[in-house]
Amino acid sequence: MSESQMTILEPENELVSLQTASLVLQQTLGPKSTKALQRMFRDPRVLDSGERSDLIASLSSAVELMPRVPEIRVMLGMALSVELRAQEAMTHLRTAVDQNPNCYIAQLKLGELLMRLRICDQAAEHTHRAAVLAANDVQSDLARRQAATIRQMQREGIERGGYRSALGWLKNFGRRRSSQSVQPALAVSE
Repeated sequence: MSESQMTILEPENELVSLQTASLVLQQTLGPKSTKALQRMFRDPRVLDSGERSDLIASLSSAVELMPRVPEIRVMLGMALSVELRAQEAMTHLRTAVDQNPNCYIAQLKLGELLMRLRICDQAAEHTHRAAVLAANDVQSDLARRQAATIRQMQREGIERGGYRSALGWLKNFGRRRSSQSVQPALAVSE
């Protein structure tokens, strides 16, 4: 059975564990952090620095309480990304992907962070995995748009390690200069 064809063998137990994890998360975060998390999902720029710090602290304690729940690590990684702490965010997102390779949001958000860091090959790989794992049209559309952005970046050479050699740059520069040079006008005498 391939990864994309895996199913939950005991859905009742899985549902109970998800509900328990959700309750524990809500209790751990508290109402203030839960509202901040919801606001961050809508628009990450609306949280001020203090709110982001409180949210990161709450999510960090939730990760300590429930280290095997990848979705909490994804939320922490997203909050760290908004705070411009990319290395810590990548660590948590990679751990979430390692814990559950079939987690759509972990694959998508790791791909997004890698894309923003201009590591396009790995970003494309994780985004493709997210597209395969998409459970509905909205998820599929998010992954498709992200993949299109990554392809555009690769086409335009906007990726880390995607810069051309100096020789290639000089050739291109020479071609551009010769096509832009002014050609002398020919005077016709009568």
